[in-house]
Amino acid sequence: MQVYEAGTGIGGTWFWNRYPGARCDVESLAYSYEFSKDLEQEWNWTERYASQPEILKYANHVADRFDLRRDIALETRVESAVYDEASGRWTVRTDRGDEVTAQYCIMATGCLSARNTPDFPGIDRYRGQHFHTGDWPEEGVDLAGKRVGIIGTGSTAIQAIPILAEESGHLFVFQRTPNFSMPARNTPMDPEYQARVKANYPAFRKPFISGMFGLDFNPNDRIGATATDAERRAEFEARWAAGGLGVVGAFADLFVNPEVNEAAADFIRGQICETVADPEVAELLLPDTPVGCKRPCADTDYFETYNRENVTLVDIRKSPIEELTEGGLRVNGCEYDLDAIVFATGFDAMTGALLRIDIRGREGRTLQGKWAEGPKTFLGLGVESFPNLFTITGPGSPSVLANMIPAIEQHVNWIADCITYMSGRGLARIEATEEAETAWVAHVNEIAHRTIYPTCNSWYVGANIPGKPRIFTPYLGFPRYVKRCDEVAASGYEGFRLEP
Repeated sequence: MQVYEAGTGIGGTWFWNRYPGARCDVESLAYSYEFSKDLEQEWNWTERYASQPEILKYANHVADRFDLRRDIALETRVESAVYDEASGRWTVRTDRGDEVTAQYCIMATGCLSARNTPDFPGIDRYRGQHFHTGDWPEEGVDLAGKRVGIIGTGSTAIQAIPILAEESGHLFVFQRTPNFSMPARNTPMDPEYQARVKANYPAFRKPFISGMFGLDFNPNDRIGATATDAERRAEFEARWAAGGLGVVGAFADLFVNPEVNEAAADFIRGQICETVADPEVAELLLPDTPVGCKRPCADTDYFETYNRENVTLVDIRKSPIEELTEGGLRVNGCEYDLDAIVFATGFDAMTGALLRIDIRGREGRTLQGKWAEGPKTFLGLGVESFPNLFTITGPGSPSVLANMIPAIEQHVNWIADCITYMSGRGLARIEATEEAETAWVAHVNEIAHRTIYPTCNSWYVGANIPGKPRIFTPYLGFPRYVKRCDEVAASGYEGFRLEP
């Protein structure tokens, strides 16, 4: 086995995203591997929600603990992967001149790894410092006393803004779309709580695995439509006080009933108005979309930050950024002098990293061409016309709408079992059928359109990338998805064509 990694170190998301305030919004004890019982017992987390440095330390511990580094080539970017029908093998080429062949090619490129920096006019003219949150310098950045602008108010910016406000002389936040966020209420890890979890880890994980998103939002089975306004508010308040993303689990119909969803939205908007002192600033921070159709966020003092004297919120929804200048940027004819600009502008999600590699399957068919009108996969694992190619957390799988560690492990286990099945039966090639792929894409969309998810312009549908097809890509329902994957494997990989 040969692994290629573009970074100078392992860790993926947690290697690249070193921006101030970066941390996970899934509980540490759940955002962890379960393949090794010894690993579960020996690693101790220090916070309820782990920070980026701690998660990166954990990833490196796992790599060392299981002697994984010997198979990993760092600072090596894959440029192409081409399938040869005659030999039944993939040829992979890298930017360092490597050329290797393999029977199976597994793309573990990540859903949020292809950085997106909008092509602002004058971007090459700007003379100050500039950074993308997804490629933050390892040595950190000294912003003391500087005038800093951050573009974006998504989940990354919501974590970074409070810290940047503390570190900089003045912070200008350029917001196009306000976002829902709930207080994380992060705390140091309670040793007794961690010990109780370790004493029965499977029981602790069960609600996370069985939940709709592979997460434990403390789901309420009650239908919100049958609750009174007072009962709804009491439920929302309890979850707000507990911290984390629990508000989205307040009622079983929150994602499918617009009235219940709007009740949750109104509650959060009310909390924003109570927190932000300036009514005009608060008004700009009020989201006008359903809760959840954009990625919900958990924060530490995000809305409180707008009460600081050194923070200015700039609305760019009606008056977008016109251009970058030598000394900053211009909005609505007003120039903002900035020593540094932080691009919290997200990623070309779900497909970007895959499509930046020249991937060619049968008859020279390119993945870019096949996905020109939107990604097509079977189970988010296999692609018709691309034999023996697997995509971990690929489009059409729960991926970003699940706890990523269990989602990745589930895919890795499925792929490993599939290769073992193939080897044990003298089979050399597996490829998704066109019929299975078409039916799966239709099913993914049918499930999504029962909910509020496709109702707003989010990166879930590719709306942040000009020209990208507007298709809701993730699969909603982690337990249902796992069951379907298991059924496919148990049936001898129904929906795939297997050949000797």
